[in-house]
Amino acid sequence: MPKIPSPKKKLTRRQQRDLDIEIGFIEGIVARDPHYVEALQILGDDYTRRGKLDHGLKVDERLARLRPDDYLVLYNLACSYSLTNQLDGAVSALSRAIDCGYSDFRWLIRDPDLINLRHDPRFKRIQAKIRSVRLKLKRA
Repeated sequence: MPKIPSPKKKLTRRQQRDLDIEIGFIEGIVARDPHYVEALQILGDDYTRRGKLDHGLKVDERLARLRPDDYLVLYNLACSYSLTNQLDGAVSALSRAIDCGYSDFRWLIRDPDLINLRHDPRFKRIQAKIRSVRLKLKRA
Protein backbone atom coordinates (compact mmCIF):
# COMPACT_ATOMS: atom_id res chain seq x y z
CA MET A 1 0.00 0.00 0.00
CA PRO A 2 1.40 3.43 -0.86
CA LYS A 3 2.22 5.89 1.85
CA ILE A 4 -0.51 7.83 3.56
CA PRO A 5 -0.83 11.25 1.88
CA SER A 6 1.83 13.77 2.75
CA PRO A 7 1.98 15.64 6.03
CA LYS A 8 0.50 18.79 4.47
CA LYS A 9 -2.85 17.85 6.01
CA LYS A 10 -2.93 19.48 9.43
CA LEU A 11 -3.40 17.09 12.33
CA THR A 12 -5.40 18.02 15.39
CA ARG A 13 -3.62 18.08 18.74
CA ARG A 14 -5.33 14.83 19.66
CA GLN A 15 -4.25 13.20 16.39
CA GLN A 16 -0.68 14.40 17.00
CA ARG A 17 -0.71 13.00 20.54
CA ASP A 18 -2.16 9.67 19.38
CA LEU A 19 0.39 9.47 16.59
CA ASP A 20 3.22 10.24 19.02
CA ILE A 21 2.02 7.44 21.30
CA GLU A 22 1.85 5.02 18.36
CA ILE A 23 5.32 6.08 17.18
CA GLY A 24 6.75 5.42 20.66
CA PHE A 25 5.09 2.02 20.78
CA ILE A 26 6.28 1.00 17.31
CA GLU A 27 9.80 2.31 18.02
CA GLY A 28 9.89 -0.08 20.99
CA ILE A 29 8.83 -3.00 18.82
CA VAL A 30 11.44 -2.16 16.18
CA ALA A 31 14.11 -1.81 18.87
CA ARG A 32 13.39 -5.40 19.93
CA ASP A 33 13.12 -6.73 16.36
CA PRO A 34 14.99 -4.51 13.87
CA HIS A 35 13.93 -6.72 10.94
CA TYR A 36 10.19 -6.56 11.60
CA VAL A 37 9.22 -5.21 8.18
CA GLU A 38 5.54 -4.56 8.90
CA ALA A 39 6.38 -2.56 12.04
CA LEU A 40 8.98 -0.57 10.11
CA GLN A 41 6.41 0.22 7.42
CA ILE A 42 3.97 1.53 10.01
CA LEU A 43 6.73 3.53 11.68
CA GLY A 44 7.81 5.11 8.39
CA ASP A 45 4.23 6.06 7.56
CA ASP A 46 3.69 7.48 11.06
CA TYR A 47 6.86 9.57 10.90
CA THR A 48 5.76 10.98 7.54
CA ARG A 49 2.27 11.78 8.80
CA ARG A 50 3.81 13.50 11.82
CA GLY A 51 6.02 15.59 9.54
CA LYS A 52 9.24 13.87 10.61
CA LEU A 53 10.29 13.40 7.00
CA ASP A 54 13.98 12.69 7.67
CA HIS A 55 13.02 9.96 10.16
CA GLY A 56 10.59 8.49 7.63
CA LEU A 57 13.29 8.52 4.96
CA LYS A 58 15.73 6.67 7.23
CA VAL A 59 13.12 3.99 7.88
CA ASP A 60 12.36 3.66 4.16
CA GLU A 61 16.08 3.35 3.37
CA ARG A 62 16.32 0.62 6.01
CA LEU A 63 13.33 -1.18 4.49
CA ALA A 64 14.93 -0.95 1.03
CA ARG A 65 18.02 -2.70 2.41
CA LEU A 66 15.83 -5.42 3.92
CA ARG A 67 13.61 -5.78 0.82
CA PRO A 68 15.60 -4.48 -2.17
CA ASP A 69 13.17 -5.88 -4.77
CA ASP A 70 9.88 -5.00 -3.08
CA TYR A 71 8.19 -2.51 -5.39
CA LEU A 72 6.05 -0.98 -2.61
CA VAL A 73 9.09 -0.45 -0.42
CA LEU A 74 10.87 1.19 -3.35
CA TYR A 75 7.83 3.31 -4.17
CA ASN A 76 7.63 4.56 -0.58
CA LEU A 77 11.36 5.27 -0.68
CA ALA A 78 10.81 7.38 -3.80
CA CYS A 79 8.05 9.26 -1.96
CA SER A 80 10.33 9.94 1.01
CA TYR A 81 13.11 11.17 -1.27
CA SER A 82 10.66 13.44 -3.07
CA LEU A 83 9.26 14.81 0.19
CA THR A 84 12.79 15.63 1.37
CA ASN A 85 13.64 17.15 -2.03
CA GLN A 86 16.29 14.52 -2.81
CA LEU A 87 15.21 14.13 -6.40
CA ASP A 88 18.15 12.01 -7.60
CA GLY A 89 17.15 9.37 -5.08
CA ALA A 90 13.47 9.76 -5.94
CA VAL A 91 14.09 9.20 -9.66
CA SER A 92 16.25 6.17 -8.98
CA ALA A 93 13.91 4.56 -6.43
CA LEU A 94 10.79 5.15 -8.52
CA SER A 95 12.45 3.74 -11.63
CA ARG A 96 13.50 0.66 -9.64
CA ALA A 97 9.98 0.31 -8.22
CA ILE A 98 8.54 0.21 -11.74
CA ASP A 99 11.22 -2.28 -12.83
CA CYS A 100 10.26 -4.49 -9.87
CA GLY A 101 6.57 -4.46 -10.74
CA TYR A 102 4.94 -1.29 -9.42
CA SER A 103 1.97 -0.61 -11.70
CA ASP A 104 -0.52 1.69 -9.95
CA PHE A 105 0.26 4.47 -12.40
CA ARG A 106 -2.98 6.35 -11.77
CA TRP A 107 -1.95 6.86 -8.16
CA LEU A 108 1.65 7.63 -9.07
CA ILE A 109 0.56 10.50 -11.33
CA ARG A 110 -1.48 12.16 -8.56
CA ASP A 111 0.29 11.07 -5.36
CA PRO A 112 0.94 14.29 -3.40
CA ASP A 113 4.15 12.83 -2.00
CA LEU A 114 5.67 12.90 -5.49
CA ILE A 115 4.80 16.50 -6.37
CA ASN A 116 8.44 17.63 -6.11
CA LEU A 117 9.51 14.86 -8.47
CA ARG A 118 6.74 15.60 -10.97
CA HIS A 119 8.12 19.15 -11.29
CA ASP A 120 11.57 17.81 -12.16
CA PRO A 121 12.41 17.41 -15.88
CA ARG A 122 13.62 13.85 -15.21
CA PHE A 123 10.04 12.85 -14.48
CA LYS A 124 9.55 12.68 -18.26
CA ARG A 125 11.81 9.60 -18.24
CA ILE A 126 9.55 8.02 -15.61
CA GLN A 127 6.52 8.82 -17.77
CA ALA A 128 8.23 7.19 -20.78
CA LYS A 129 8.93 4.11 -18.66
CA ILE A 130 5.27 4.00 -17.59
CA ARG A 131 4.15 4.13 -21.24
CA SER A 132 6.54 1.31 -22.08
CA VAL A 133 5.28 -0.86 -19.22
CA ARG A 134 1.66 -0.19 -20.17
CA LEU A 135 2.39 -1.29 -23.75
CA LYS A 136 4.01 -4.48 -22.50
CA LEU A 137 1.04 -5.19 -20.24
CA LYS A 138 -1.43 -4.69 -23.11
CA ARG A 139 0.53 -7.08 -25.32
CA ALA A 140 0.68 -9.76 -22.65
